[in-house]
Amino acid sequence: MCQVLGVKSNNYYSYQKRNTDKVNDTTHPEMLELVKDIAKFSDNTYGERRIKAVLNALGFPVSRWKVGKLMKEANVWVRYKKKYKSTTNSDHNKPLYKNELEQHFTTEQPNQAFVGDITYIWTAEGWLYLAVVIDLYSRKVVGWSMGSRMKAQLVCDALTMAIWQRKPDKGLIVHSDQGVQYASHQYRNLLKDNGFIGSMSKKGCCWDNAVAESFFGSLKQERVHWRNYETRYEAQQDVMNYITMWYNSNRLHSYLGYQSPNDFEFKINELEKVA
Repeated sequence: MCQVLGVKSNNYYSYQKRNTDKVNDTTHPEMLELVKDIAKFSDNTYGERRIKAVLNALGFPVSRWKVGKLMKEANVWVRYKKKYKSTTNSDHNKPLYKNELEQHFTTEQPNQAFVGDITYIWTAEGWLYLAVVIDLYSRKVVGWSMGSRMKAQLVCDALTMAIWQRKPDKGLIVHSDQGVQYASHQYRNLLKDNGFIGSMSKKGCCWDNAVAESFFGSLKQERVHWRNYETRYEAQQDVMNYITMWYNSNRLHSYLGYQSPNDFEFKINELEKVA
């Protein structure tokens, strides 16, 4: 048959073996259902790497190649990225901070360095602006604020929330871009009153604030671009749900060894108690 069809015999036997292995693999149907459940749980935001991490944690030591095959068989798709523009207005004459981080986004303890940024979200009522503050230690969003105007109060409210939640000591580095909101008198006074060290990215260098940019990319790709918000209030509630119920609590972060920020901080705290 192989000679007639012009097929190499070793390819035929390899095909037969793959089919036999699939039939004899009693875990295959279970993994297939798990892949579907994981995709549904993540709202189709998990790709091969994260699904692999979940399956491995559940006791199925599969490769990324195997996960790709399972996803294709389960007809699982992943949300794709869409482009978005910058909201930074650095064309001003206000005083600036020097770059204290220099793209070093790793800290040994929580509350050593925060990063902040602003993005925009479209609704039928107009733009909704979101400011966030992220702790570099666990990549957790520790402060946020939303409003219809991109003023200094927006970033001050986000940092005030982070201060209330984390109660950081003096000497905390707070990094941002050179946006006019972060260079404002109001924001600079907030840093000064709390004994924090201001830090700013170089002009036009998005890599200097890559952690905040990455969070906004995930937010847009996994949630915002797939919604049609009728009101700003609706968008606010959905973004808050994404931050608290998904990103901080459940989303697996590659930087954290595929743990959520909350799980990462909890496990570290437990280890410190034992030590």
